[in-house]
Amino acid sequence: MTNDELQRLVMQISTREFGKPFKHQAVFNSRLQTTGGRYHLRDHHIDINPKMLTDFGEETLEGVIKHELVHYHLSMAGLPFNHRSREFRTLLAQVGGSRFAPAPKHRQGQAVHSRSRYIYIYECEKCGQRYTRRRRINTRRFACGICGGRLNLAEAYTQES
Repeated sequence: MTNDELQRLVMQISTREFGKPFKHQAVFNSRLQTTGGRYHLRDHHIDINPKMLTDFGEETLEGVIKHELVHYHLSMAGLPFNHRSREFRTLLAQVGGSRFAPAPKHRQGQAVHSRSRYIYIYECEKCGQRYTRRRRINTRRFACGICGGRLNLAEAYTQES
């Protein structure tokens, strides 16, 4: 499906389900990794993760489009459009949009999550306090929270999954 076909589909769904036209742009955005779509408040365009179509099919894609259109139409009407608002939940249920997008399938060999598999342990020179972190820290910039002493990397190891 191309961006033009997606635009037509979004316009059709908007007219059919909401009775209002979609007057902005809808595009595929392959940089979306953990979400099905995104509504942009500034310029009112909608990004859709292409994996919703390739991995899950047109039914899932339509559910994600309805979800983003609920954000769009509530925003255009000046109503609360966040996920927790009563208006959002009511309209989403009326049009049959998906509440949550399924997690995109990852290619083989690709990391499932972005968390570091390394554990870094820093130790204070003065008081001996130890700090465990998943990310490296700049020891020139950060100091011990207890005594203000200099931190040194004591150990680094790989976390077993």
